[in-house]
Amino acid sequence: MKPFKIKNISIDPPLVLSPMAGVTDFSFRRLIKARGGVGLSVSEFISVEGLTRHNPKAKRQMRFDEMERPFAVQIFGGEVNRMVLGAQMAEDVGADILDVNCGCPAPKVVKKGGGSGLLKDLPNLETILTEIKKNISIPLTLKIRIGFSDSTINAIEVAKMAEQCGVEHLQVHGRTREQGYKGEANWDVIRAVKEAVSIPVSGNGDVTSVKFALDKFKETGVDGILIGRGAMQNPWIFRQINDALNGDEPYQPTFEDKQVVLLEFFELLREDMPELPALGKMKQLAGQFTKGLVGGAQFRQTLYHSHSAQEILDNIGNYFAALDVKQTYGDGNVEAGTDSDLQFDSCGDPSRERTSSRIDQKSRNIAAAS
Repeated sequence: MKPFKIKNISIDPPLVLSPMAGVTDFSFRRLIKARGGVGLSVSEFISVEGLTRHNPKAKRQMRFDEMERPFAVQIFGGEVNRMVLGAQMAEDVGADILDVNCGCPAPKVVKKGGGSGLLKDLPNLETILTEIKKNISIPLTLKIRIGFSDSTINAIEVAKMAEQCGVEHLQVHGRTREQGYKGEANWDVIRAVKEAVSIPVSGNGDVTSVKFALDKFKETGVDGILIGRGAMQNPWIFRQINDALNGDEPYQPTFEDKQVVLLEFFELLREDMPELPALGKMKQLAGQFTKGLVGGAQFRQTLYHSHSAQEILDNIGNYFAALDVKQTYGDGNVEAGTDSDLQFDSCGDPSRERTSSRIDQKSRNIAAAS
């Protein structure tokens, strides 16, 4: 597959780090970008209500590093004027691309007419896209689901309308709002969208292996592929897919590479936030990253029970030292990571929030008892 262009911006390689609320923050994006193979990074999805009311958290979410370019800011909302103002704010901070979220299934977002709620209100979506296009000079892109429900799949209609409004790249998640994060993504609809419009189209959904990505490029003709949850289990997935696209053997990370990633991520977190939230973020990634590692379940428990930076560092060192000397750890079992383990996606997933809250509460309880 060749690179594609969003207006005058080359996406090379044609692989996009998909936004995930609470995951693809400043630290995580830089971690993944440094592994190689990412053609476009996208911010966490950001509320224009927060942005336009000068909420510090929302403004902080627009931060990015020069090494992340090309970089897109993704915004969500249902009110035209605020969406336009939010788009202008994204351009003002130097984003290369403005992306509109039309896919988030979270009830609190849909209720206010944002996210996938816009799939039921195409006149409003059309107005939002038209007005944003008039008021920014950077490229405008759109992230959609294939429909609100199985009985109202309208991705082709939305895609054609978006193209008429001046949208320069479509990102299609192959699930309906009704599906949430369950079931399989429908790449047949993604292919149909690609065939219906002349602007670049990228597909999203279930990309957790090199083979799957290559198959979908071939079967659908998409210009690019988005990867979100798969990057949490395998930070090298972009590099591996890019290797395969170039006819090379996909890179296989060593145990040393995996140790370096965990240590680097923790360092990035500690540079960017206080220790307690850094510990929570580290445990979040470790919960996915340690799937498939020897003794991963037991190692993960040691991290969950760590309540200081030094404990985290010591436990990581002990784990990889054991692998280096003994080639095993704990019970020696290797878990089979599955798609069902990956409970993260482009916006607020209640199951993710509950899991994260349990981990954080467990950490607080352990710390209090110590």
